[in-house]
Amino acid sequence: MHMKTGVEQSVYAILLLNMLPDKAVLPGEAISQQLSASPTYFQKLLRKLVSADLITSVPGVKGGFKLTKRPEDICVYDVYLAIEGQKSLYSSSGILGDMLELEKEENCCLLTDLMGEAEDAWKSVMKRDTIASLAHKMQEQRFQSKTENLKRWVQEKMVA
Repeated sequence: MHMKTGVEQSVYAILLLNMLPDKAVLPGEAISQQLSASPTYFQKLLRKLVSADLITSVPGVKGGFKLTKRPEDICVYDVYLAIEGQKSLYSSSGILGDMLELEKEENCCLLTDLMGEAEDAWKSVMKRDTIASLAHKMQEQRFQSKTENLKRWVQEKMVA
């Protein structure tokens, strides 16, 4: 399995939005610059996050983005679903059926149950961490001074 960078960028964008005071927004362009993301690609990610009701878009000259939910209520898996969708990570291509020369209705795959179990475990881990728990990890001693610099950057770029 290979997760696209859009999920990673989206999680960190939401972490930036989590640093905003109430009623403030952060322009999408500023977020994409901070994340070194292509502005056009990043706008697509932001639209997906808005559609999933994880963030909201405030239009206008003083517009930008802000969280729609509490950080405790947004898990990493929610962000993954918003960006990647709900399709399964594994889909059998019928190789075993071809090897055994099975009819279509007899077709089977020995990996389907195993991959389903692995995917369930993966989802469980992704549901465990929230934006709040990740924000807490950013406050750890090794990141503390850099996180404070990032918070100052958010304060400079936000629109109140």
